This record gives sequence, C-alpha cells and structure tokens, in this order.
Amino acid sequence: MADTPKKILIVEDSKTYQLIISQKLAEEGFIVSTAENGEEGLIATKKEKPDLILLDIEMPKMDGIAMSKRLKEDGIETPIIFLTNMGDLGHISEAIETASEYIVKSDITAEGIVARVKGKLGLK
Repeated sequence: MADTPKKILIVEDSKTYQLIISQKLAEEGFIVSTAENGEEGLIATKKEKPDLILLDIEMPKMDGIAMSKRLKEDGIETPIIFLTNMGDLGHISEAIETASEYIVKSDITAEGIVARVKGKLGLK
C-alpha cells in the first residue's frame, strides 16, 4: 500500500459486520474508524477526514442516504461506497445520486470489500 496509510470510516449499525470489515481493512494497513449511525458518521467524517467512507443505508437516527446528502450539502466530497442488504432499484438509484458505488452485503466477502476500497482509492 502507499507510504501514508489511508483512512477509512465505516458507518454501520451492525457491530458484527463493522468488526469484520474493520479487521480486514486494518490487516491491509488502513487506518479504520467507525460510527454506528448517520449522526455519528457526520461527526466522525468532519473530525477524522477519511479518504473513503463505507456507508450502510439502513441505520437508526439518520440513514446513510440522508448522511451522504448532508455531506454533499456541507461541501464534503469524500468518496462513498454504500453498503446495503437491499438489492431493490429504488434504494440503489437514490444511493447512486450521492455515491458512485454500492455493495450488496450478501453478494461480497470481506476480502471483496477490501479490493473495492483499494480500487476506489487507486491502490493495488
């Protein structure tokens, strides 16, 4: 990986899923921070200034789509990859308005997520 480790923020309300992805990314040399909902995610984004955000759509307090819209309104253009359990086109099309990628969690492994993160950041 690059000389300076990249920072990844995972905004995910499932502690188990958050832990699995965090560990895989950390093993690959990323600096990982986490938040459990969109409100915490907004605060963490402004504080941590991550290079990329992995953002769940369905969460309590503030969902991922609302969080991504708020980031955009605030002029924060951190790349976002949405994580979702939903494959329905309505959620996906709404998500694509503020992020260029989405991952259906059941369709990918933790290693696959790491590969997508590296690809999005232009890393090998």
